[in-house]
Amino acid sequence: MFWLLLVRSQPYRLCSFRKLPLTPKYKPFVACLTYTTDRQSNNENERTVEKLYKFSVDIKKIRRLKGWVLLEDKTYVEEIANILQELGASETSIAHILECCPEAIVCSPTAVDTQRELWQLVCKNKEKLVKLIKQFPESFFIVKDQENQKLNIQFFQELGLKNVIISRFLTTAPNIFLNPVERNKQMIKILQQSYLNLGGSEANMKVWLLKLLSQNPFILLNSSAAIKETLEFLQEQGFTNFEILQFVSKLKGFIFQLCPRSIQNSISFSKNVFKCTDHDLRQLILKCPALLYYSVTVLDERIQGLLKEGISIAQIREAPMVLELTPQIIQYRIRKLNSLGYRIMDRDLANLNGTKKEFEASFGKMQAKKGRPVFNPVAPLNVEE
Repeated sequence: MFWLLLVRSQPYRLCSFRKLPLTPKYKPFVACLTYTTDRQSNNENERTVEKLYKFSVDIKKIRRLKGWVLLEDKTYVEEIANILQELGASETSIAHILECCPEAIVCSPTAVDTQRELWQLVCKNKEKLVKLIKQFPESFFIVKDQENQKLNIQFFQELGLKNVIISRFLTTAPNIFLNPVERNKQMIKILQQSYLNLGGSEANMKVWLLKLLSQNPFILLNSSAAIKETLEFLQEQGFTNFEILQFVSKLKGFIFQLCPRSIQNSISFSKNVFKCTDHDLRQLILKCPALLYYSVTVLDERIQGLLKEGISIAQIREAPMVLELTPQIIQYRIRKLNSLGYRIMDRDLANLNGTKKEFEASFGKMQAKKGRPVFNPVAPLNVEE
């Protein structure tokens, strides 16, 4: 969920291509693009279309989403399909990949083959690799500097990250491989030093670091200056090093990615809403570190959603973790509890909290308890002889 909040820069591709204007009315800025054809928008490459038909690719879908691919003079439909076939991809899988990422056919087969070798460093099973490519085709066909990518893969392996985690980085966080490997090494050292400065132990540091990276690899896109500034600001707010270390763990390291201004806005908003002292607010934040992470807009939306359900500010203050749930989840859980006659506005909010699995388990116990008979039907009856 958190990962979806991060802004990711546009990655680079294995090939150069041109993009056509969406409508004749506007002309895109094209100074940085490499043109490979001067064809008109209604003049498709017939050989490309025929080859795609051969692999049962939905041409209409490509025309609708990325029709410029069909205008390119030089394409590699058969070559890219052969690479996928060598990995064991079925015809259906190949068609799916080319439909979802048609720009694959204008990529250099040599570069794609190198990409396959790189991904097999962390995913040796061909069947699993095909599944990854099918699920994340753009991550596979989009990359810059493959030698640097290889060095980063090796570095992450040496660091102790499991291959399955590095595979996830390749598919969902490819931008971290755009960093020079030396920069990623420097960021790792900064994170380790920050952990020790906050009171963390050498013995636990490796486990903490690997868990942090597996949960939030985007932390490697930070700058050392930003991390230092955020930690110093939290200390100025009265939080102890031990408390800040808790934030780092509970927020999956996202505390490193917050700027002092956004933290200050969230603190001021929460203090005003809950009408509490600086000390009391710190205690609330320790219970629910998301009070630091979420923006004022998000916090206000969630608080207003709770108030509409009849929940009071006093109840929220007693169980601030409820603010980690979206209004939609809150409404769903309240309806389920109401079905058991549980009026949340008259109770504490503990039964609303938790993950989906935890809530369903708690709800199941409440449901079983409500349906339990007042007597034990298997107990022996006392019958006078």
